[in-house]
Amino acid sequence: MKFSEQWLREWVNPEIGTQELMDQITMAGLEVDGFEPVAGDFTGIVVGEVQSVEAHPDADKLRVCQVSDGSNVVQVVCGAPNVRQGLKVPFAVVGAVLPGNFKIKKAKLRGQPSEGMLCSESELGLSDNHDGLMELPADAPVGQAVAEYLKLNDVTIDVDLTPNRSDCLSIKGIAREVGVLNSTQVESPVIEAVDAVHSEVPDIRIEAPAGCPRYLGRVLRNVNIQAQTPLWMKEKLRRSGIRSIDPAVDVTNYVLLELGQPMHAFDRDELKGGIVVRMASQGEKLVLLDGQEVELTEQTLIIADHEKPVAIAGVMGGEHSGVSTKTRDLVLEAAYFDPIILAGKARHYGLHTDASHRFERGVDYKLARDAMERATRLLMDIVGGEPGEVVEVVSEEDLPADKLVQLRAKRLTDVLGLEIDRTTVEEILTRLGLHVEKLLKDGWEISVPSFRPDISIEEDLIEEVGRIYGYNNLPVTEPNGSLGLRPREEATRPVSAIRNFFVDNGYQEAITYSFVDPKIQKLVDPENEGIALANPISSDLSVMRTSLWSGLLKTVAYNQNRQQPRIRLFETGLRFQQDGERIDQQPMLAGVVVGSQYPENWVNGRRTADFFDVKGDLESLFRVLGIEIQFVGSQHPALHPGQTAELLRDGEHVGWLGTLHPQVQKNLELNGTILMFELFLNSIVTGYVPNFKEISKFPEVRRDLAIITGSEVAFAEVERVARKHAGEHLTALRAFDVYEGESLGEGNRSLALSLFWQHPERTLNEDEVHSLFNGVIDALKEELGATLRS
Repeated sequence: MKFSEQWLREWVNPEIGTQELMDQITMAGLEVDGFEPVAGDFTGIVVGEVQSVEAHPDADKLRVCQVSDGSNVVQVVCGAPNVRQGLKVPFAVVGAVLPGNFKIKKAKLRGQPSEGMLCSESELGLSDNHDGLMELPADAPVGQAVAEYLKLNDVTIDVDLTPNRSDCLSIKGIAREVGVLNSTQVESPVIEAVDAVHSEVPDIRIEAPAGCPRYLGRVLRNVNIQAQTPLWMKEKLRRSGIRSIDPAVDVTNYVLLELGQPMHAFDRDELKGGIVVRMASQGEKLVLLDGQEVELTEQTLIIADHEKPVAIAGVMGGEHSGVSTKTRDLVLEAAYFDPIILAGKARHYGLHTDASHRFERGVDYKLARDAMERATRLLMDIVGGEPGEVVEVVSEEDLPADKLVQLRAKRLTDVLGLEIDRTTVEEILTRLGLHVEKLLKDGWEISVPSFRPDISIEEDLIEEVGRIYGYNNLPVTEPNGSLGLRPREEATRPVSAIRNFFVDNGYQEAITYSFVDPKIQKLVDPENEGIALANPISSDLSVMRTSLWSGLLKTVAYNQNRQQPRIRLFETGLRFQQDGERIDQQPMLAGVVVGSQYPENWVNGRRTADFFDVKGDLESLFRVLGIEIQFVGSQHPALHPGQTAELLRDGEHVGWLGTLHPQVQKNLELNGTILMFELFLNSIVTGYVPNFKEISKFPEVRRDLAIITGSEVAFAEVERVARKHAGEHLTALRAFDVYEGESLGEGNRSLALSLFWQHPERTLNEDEVHSLFNGVIDALKEELGATLRS
């Protein structure tokens, strides 16, 4: 928020300089973002009066003027369109210096002597307006220095407020803070009710009380909208960054800056029937004051008459019902709108206004009547008019409830690190407008005023005491507390262990965006629809990822385009899927391998990594995690048919492993064999707890067998059946030979196995081993249709 220091000092005037004032405000949590003088640096400019104007004999657009500076009358040649007899205007006399070190000298313009210059606002560094001369009031004293007359020894201070401090979006709020910080009395203007002189009242109906629990309206008849806004008001608006438009708009803007209550003035003759506060109907259209036509949605709160919308509530009024030069009767409005209902509505329509900025952060819900009376009095002083009664429609149950918050003295001391006298605490809270409702044995019960919607818990009150007491006055203390070890399930491995495993095995960790290119996502996960972003960074980052593969494959392309032949990447992160009304976020582990299995050197060849290399990496990981995973041949739309495995744990799906589908690889313009895996992190991080087992001192027994099975029978099935029937003392099972040939017949395969038994407490005898061995053979024959190879 921008404001004039002089305007602030009209409310509260501590005996401190500008820099100290800004330092105080910043240390109170209201950061000063910057400051600048309200005008350029100039000298020798006085109030001048144009006594006569004649046409220039040799130039159509120039005028020859006689100008008085209070002591002398001199001739000045001027080309401004608004120069006229009797005009009071800033006059730069000969010898004056304008901003930019521009010196005024005697000159001749088209043969006519000119001694001085009549100035516009831009030439004084007041604004960018250079359309004509700056017109001063008729009672401006001729000859007085303009800097003195306009009180230009002033600065504009720009405060960058956090969203919770909506109470400081006004001179009143800033003055309250400065008064508290300096223990200085705040002199606010007296606001008295304006008596009605006619009986006409606006017909107001609220159909959306949750969004607008309070709405006030008043008719002001027979106004002179052609009247000029007083210079003092224009200057206060200008120094706060707001351009003067007309008296009605200027007064509502002035009240907004002064009190913090946004207001609006309608042309009464343009309102059909009365005022209705309601939600918009889908597709309704409204032309706003800035000329933009918007199509309203059902979630938008609007102000309407009995025929059409006339304003977006809390954002901007409509062009058709706005005040114009033809306006004779006004309808003033002031309201309280719920911040949640208005949140994001201005941004939805590409707008940001002073009103929406305040309403979205929360306006004092008890302020509207004072603002109405203040605006009425100011308007009557400028444009005249006959006020009617104020009509107030309110839904008490929808207004914010009054809040009581307890503050404990011990908690205050613990958080701030020092003990503050109870009287000092009560004084600080009272000066802030908080009311000590009840004194408690160990603290206070505080009533929170309506202008502080940000205070709701005890910590908010502690913050208030701390910042007013002064952060610099708080002692520097070291935190003191006991730290205990957090319990952790021993069977659950931290994600850091998984990361370390992959790094130790030659992978590099990648971190990619959670939002991805919808085209790539459609290729790698065509069965799931990505969640579209409302405001994407770019079109190729416009949906939330449903698989980590989308980002990893884009990273592979990036590296291959930069001549990187060997790529081994892994990533842990979330994937996002729509689950009814909520978004399901699942932690995932994914990886991609491209190029040679080992870095090129004099020992290792250039063998390209294959499916079984990556499968071996995953099996090693699973051993570290202490879990058993089954690899089962399957189909995935993004993976190569015949080179795809579904990963199962106790029969439940936990992930995929495979080679990228050739068509997907072609579409992504990738080179080489692309091996990929993706697993659900939560399904693999919990395994068995390691435990000690004594090594047997007794001999190990080995038996070998060769069986013939169908080629479609996976070794995992053979291993499962063999282990199931080999007894509890089986210590190992290994496949040492695989053979397929014509001698076995088409579709058959020979598999040679070694089985090892060892008893922990004695030597196994021949009969025991023979019985277990035969049991394995019989089970393989019965369950898998295997036969012994002769």
